[in-house]
Amino acid sequence: MSKLYLVRHGQASFLSDDYDRLSDQGIAQAKQVGDHWVARGTTITAAACGTLKRQRDTAAAVADVFSAAGQDFPPLSVDAGFNEYPADELMAHILPLLRREDARIDADAKAFETAEKPSDKYRYVHRLLEAVMAAWVEDRIDVADAGLPPWRTFSGGVRQALRSLLAEASSGSAVALFTSGGPIGIAVQTVLEAPEIKAAELNWRVHNASISEITFSRRRLSLDTFNTVEHLPVDMRTYR
Repeated sequence: MSKLYLVRHGQASFLSDDYDRLSDQGIAQAKQVGDHWVARGTTITAAACGTLKRQRDTAAAVADVFSAAGQDFPPLSVDAGFNEYPADELMAHILPLLRREDARIDADAKAFETAEKPSDKYRYVHRLLEAVMAAWVEDRIDVADAGLPPWRTFSGGVRQALRSLLAEASSGSAVALFTSGGPIGIAVQTVLEAPEIKAAELNWRVHNASISEITFSRRRLSLDTFNTVEHLPVDMRTYR
């Protein structure tokens, strides 16, 4: 049996001009993952990530910890199938349509637009993103005319990337995958054979730099842990 470690990237730069960049907190969180594995004597035999900078930089921070401890860390393979869903583009296309249909969504959008505190902005944008994601997953709004992938295309790409990654692993491997909340939600939903919407719902619970573990073989996938953050101090546990 082999082990797949799903690691969400460290905290990115939420509500900034460049979200795809680790914050100082995000870099520190990533290093905690490396410290945790080194302290446990965990050997990583293969590592992968998407093409996003926040994913690659999380992997690099973990590799640096291994190097500083005098331990090997495998070369990183990159597959765009592990990238996050295009949240900004989906919001831009779907949200205006939902606002016209639902007064509550329109009220939340107006509250977000006028909010001054980051905590308030986060609360309202989360509500809006939940509504947009549900419409996308349930295929209630056509996104093809905006050049965006349907949910089934995105989720299918994540599953194909996972199949390819695991197929290359030999028995007894320990594979580290540095990715985002969306692909992690899809991986867990797939293992549990849960409804598609559960992938989106799981996504909301995934902490930055959390670790989820899946045991796998040629015939079986089993979820061992989900969204573990015991390696992070309480004041370093974040969602965005």
